[in-house]
Amino acid sequence: MTEHDLIQGCLRGDARCQRALVDRYVPVLLTAARRYAGDHSAAEDILQEALIKIFRALPRYRATGSFEGWMRRIVANTALNALDKSRLRLNNGCLSLVDDPEIPPEAYVHLGTEELLALIARLPEGFRQIFNLYVMEQYPHTEIAAMLGISESTSRSQLMRARRLLQNMIAQREKIRI
Repeated sequence: MTEHDLIQGCLRGDARCQRALVDRYVPVLLTAARRYAGDHSAAEDILQEALIKIFRALPRYRATGSFEGWMRRIVANTALNALDKSRLRLNNGCLSLVDDPEIPPEAYVHLGTEELLALIARLPEGFRQIFNLYVMEQYPHTEIAAMLGISESTSRSQLMRARRLLQNMIAQREKIRI
């Protein structure tokens, strides 16, 4: 069944098409939700809410871009809405943990997807949100700033700090491996 057929079937209320859409896209959407959530259970809650929003918004979908990208954007917005903006931690205290670590290139070769996701999940919430929006979802800093109610320069500096902290965590992981 093509993507177009799935969408049309869902618009008609065909339960078989709705199930097929969920089965096809849940893995990638859950991965997107996991990048924002603190744990797997929270990611599943975000995904559940996002799927409801996706099915409700389906009549407004215009096939001008990637359907998967459209759904991932809904997941990202749902995740951000689920996290209270007042909990956004733009924690400058983390800078004391962050040096410019010397990471050998082979350290990245040994790093698997699940390990990387686990390291990203360990970033402070504000850092993790901005890192995910910019690096994974490819939002520009102007949109990130508007979504989170911060300035563009704050978005940029938090991304830089998130990257440094992630590099530091990779370097620490590499030291343990030796």
